[in-house]
Amino acid sequence: MYLIVGLGNPGKQYESTRHNIGFRVVDSIAKDLNIRVSKGQCRAIIGQGLIGDKKILLAKPQTFMNLSGESILELFKWYKIEKDHLVIIHDDLDLDLGKVRIRPHGNSGGHKGIESVIEKHGTTEFIRIKIGIGRASLGGDNSEYVLANVPKEQMEPIDEAIVLASEAAKDIVTEGINAAMNKYNQS
Repeated sequence: MYLIVGLGNPGKQYESTRHNIGFRVVDSIAKDLNIRVSKGQCRAIIGQGLIGDKKILLAKPQTFMNLSGESILELFKWYKIEKDHLVIIHDDLDLDLGKVRIRPHGNSGGHKGIESVIEKHGTTEFIRIKIGIGRASLGGDNSEYVLANVPKEQMEPIDEAIVLASEAAKDIVTEGINAAMNKYNQS
């Protein structure tokens, strides 16, 4: 089974923020595969289904971003997920707006949700799908920027990246990480 986790913050006030792009990708995958992500377990909202003949568990942690690793670790242990079958989807300040990158491992890059996953799992060895949100043009506080709603003029590249990241997650499951990286890390 693959555990595919979108990072975000629970609550209506965060739905349209840059930091909730991971949740939106999970919703996109769920819609494409007709999976209901509605069951509460391990402090997450989850749904199970198949990609081809492979089982997947979609999850949106409800612990808030900075504690995401707690919920993910509980799911990881409960479902006995193999370490190379954990896929985390998240926003990335260091990628240009709308860019999608797949990485097999790496540091947190300052992302608090990823820091939490690394801390709880004790490793940086898990797959990430990063979605570029760019940086605030005037500098400023990153937390204000990531927690702001996506402005109208940025919606199209974000929506396109969500579809691309959804396809990338499915390809990781069906074709493997290397094939997915070769396909999606080109531009």
